[in-house]
Amino acid sequence: MSKIKSCITFFVHFCLQMTNLGFWGICIVLFGLVRFALPFQVVQNLLLGLMHRFYFTFSVISVWLIKRFNQLDINISINSELSKEKWYLIIANHLSYLDIILLIEFCAKHTSPPKFFLKKELIWMPFVGVAAWALDMPFMRRYSQAVIQKHPHLKGKDIEATRKSCEKFVDQPTSVINFVEGTRYTPSKALARKSPFKHLMRPKAGGIAFTMASMGEQFSNVLDVTLCYPDSEHPMNDMLCGNMTRINIDVKVLSMSDDMIGDYFEDENFKTTFQSWLNQVWLNKDELIKQWIKA
Repeated sequence: MSKIKSCITFFVHFCLQMTNLGFWGICIVLFGLVRFALPFQVVQNLLLGLMHRFYFTFSVISVWLIKRFNQLDINISINSELSKEKWYLIIANHLSYLDIILLIEFCAKHTSPPKFFLKKELIWMPFVGVAAWALDMPFMRRYSQAVIQKHPHLKGKDIEATRKSCEKFVDQPTSVINFVEGTRYTPSKALARKSPFKHLMRPKAGGIAFTMASMGEQFSNVLDVTLCYPDSEHPMNDMLCGNMTRINIDVKVLSMSDDMIGDYFEDENFKTTFQSWLNQVWLNKDELIKQWIKA
């Protein structure tokens, strides 16, 4: 009987979540097209503000649905005050697609509108690419060392292109979200990639260093966000089936400093220092998750 109930819950919950996503996604795309067609900066800013409301409303309704279908405790801990008028760099571990909804909803209540740094190729992805473009999310293109060796004129072009994308944020407080591990954590992935952490993938320092080099002077703080679903091995499935019981979110507000900004790809001393800092952040994060799972 419980399996039948879970299946029915999954179907109804999934349909409602997709309806919510589709409705607000279409609104964002349509208003984005209007915004693109109108060359007036004041009007464009007003439309972007409205689109951010759509973006936030999607996440708030999505989390409301999650709470309605699950007997759920969402525990959020923040060690300092946050502002909707500041720029933040958010670094987070990645466990599930649910992370994205939770982070958007968190920002809706506590920070400036969130932007996810996306790979350049995703701009061609149906619906997602257009919606991300409409919301002024920056698309990154990283050139490998091998490519730069063959084409030296491309050196520094990736950071410069990202800087230009981020110029749109100068007058609009923004929270940039970076999933530092580059992929969702699973025990099998962690084992295959020889992660030194129990509940995390190895962090990729290059991406976050790249982001800081691109627009580090604009960030007031780094937000170290730790996400955990202590009782769920498959968070999305458990959430849709109504079987999720706990979500823990810890937010540590870290100060920005000049020594966090440098040339990660050319300066070996900076690279070593930056990697050490990020690995320590991940060690602390891993220990926190261990405590949550044992509780």
